[in-house]
Amino acid sequence: MRLQATPATPSPAEHGEGPIWDAAADELVWVDITAGLVRRGRVAGDDVLDVAAHHGGDTVGFVVPAAAGGWLLGAGGGITRLTADGEASVLIELTGEGGTEELGGTRMNDGACDRAGRFFGGTMAFDERPGAGTLYRLDLDGTVRTVRDGLSVSNGLGWSPDDATVYLSDSGAKVVWAHPYDLDAGTFGQRRVLLDFTEDPDGVADGLTVDDEGCLWTALWSGGQVRRYSPDGELLAVVDVPGVQNTTSCAFAGDLLVISTSLQGLDADARAAQPDAGRLFTVRPGVSGPPAYPYRGPLGALRQVR
Repeated sequence: MRLQATPATPSPAEHGEGPIWDAAADELVWVDITAGLVRRGRVAGDDVLDVAAHHGGDTVGFVVPAAAGGWLLGAGGGITRLTADGEASVLIELTGEGGTEELGGTRMNDGACDRAGRFFGGTMAFDERPGAGTLYRLDLDGTVRTVRDGLSVSNGLGWSPDDATVYLSDSGAKVVWAHPYDLDAGTFGQRRVLLDFTEDPDGVADGLTVDDEGCLWTALWSGGQVRRYSPDGELLAVVDVPGVQNTTSCAFAGDLLVISTSLQGLDADARAAQPDAGRLFTVRPGVSGPPAYPYRGPLGALRQVR
């Protein structure tokens, strides 16, 4: 099946990423990573209308709702809380993360919460050097632990509807891994390569989501498309995003698939040739997906244990 997305109303982001559907707020929320912004919108039919934008940090990699209200951000080299009024406060700076691009630093890049309410966030180096990325878990007791290290660009994260499998993309390694998942413990089992993009001419896996039928939707960085795969890795559908090179992530707002895009890395000529780059796009593919799971742990006294 081949579909085509259409641009939504909000103005372009420099590096749009990580759309989520926040059911409690009844809003679509996404980020502009390099601008350090959290953007909020209201879904109206097949469109998204701007509600507000808040500054969350020097960079903001992703946003998830918090059960206590507002949102938790993967921002800079740590975790930040953003209130509904737009006030941002750093909860924890992760040891060994952060710093500047000029000095070889790292930043939070993508993440999500599991059904139990644990917060997972992954990092990458500004220069995307191999092995510099780590995936962390913020548990329900306020402790932060390392889940996976040695990643390059820790990216899209999602769970199967039965919570038995967790998927993680590493855009640097050009793969999407599938891991057995223990929801009670929040732990990943032995990984296997589900999707390999090393020889794919259309791009590499970026952000992803999982629909109610258990199929994966992954945006292709530099590919201008989103693909749907079965849990066994069979290609089922392609959504073309016209006139845009860098598709970054996707999420469902009910049965509306919202796709984020980016201007990052485009020179002046490419930007002129892609006037819709950085905008959100939407399409109705005939399936639905769950809203973002909220973080259910404490919002103070966080500590990193390993």
